[in-house]
Amino acid sequence: MTPPVRVVLADDQPLVRAALEMVITEAEDLEVVGEAGTGAEAVRLAEELRPDIVVMDIRMPVLDGIEATRLVTAGPSPARVVVLTTFDEDENVYAALRAGASGFLVKDMALDDILAALRVVAAGDALLAPSVTRRLIAEFAARPLPAAPAAPAPPASADRLAAITDREREILTLVGRGLSNTEIATELVLSPATVKTYITRLLTKLPARDRVHLVILAYESGLAPAPAA
Repeated sequence: MTPPVRVVLADDQPLVRAALEMVITEAEDLEVVGEAGTGAEAVRLAEELRPDIVVMDIRMPVLDGIEATRLVTAGPSPARVVVLTTFDEDENVYAALRAGASGFLVKDMALDDILAALRVVAAGDALLAPSVTRRLIAEFAARPLPAAPAAPAPPASADRLAAITDREREILTLVGRGLSNTEIATELVLSPATVKTYITRLLTKLPARDRVHLVILAYESGLAPAPAA
């Protein structure tokens, strides 16, 4: 039997943690192994407990969720971080992605959707569907980055992109535009399996943590400019 996905909940609101713990505990394939009320506690628990996922609020005392995410994802075998946010109000989501987060949860999401999102991230995939990812990154890519410490993932510079082939660059561009593997396969007259292989290579070469970060790299490198308003 596959062991359950181990989750640490990091939020300064006890009621939010209690609600998430209740629904996660009812799922056989997920378990809460720790709770943190500050970003510093989240970092400590991630180091001590080695969870698969840390659900991270952005606005927390002692250490904010962005810096905590950077520290949690900096280790050799890091947990994946899912940002917990009030998306419409919080302009730090893009910075959190650059700090290493693998996706988003919005606090008013249905609890079943939250469980589904945790399973997607635990499986190593991006949290959001490509089309949703594109709209999200397009929104934040146009905004100035906060004056915070540099994120661990280096920018997609010309030197970095020089390591990929022309075909890989083509596929990175289409990923940045929000196309799914099937849509990319149709666009380039390839099989979906071949597209998946190319994306795996891109994840290794760039490097990127998951599809969300490939989208960020495409935007930062100018391969997929944000659409006009």
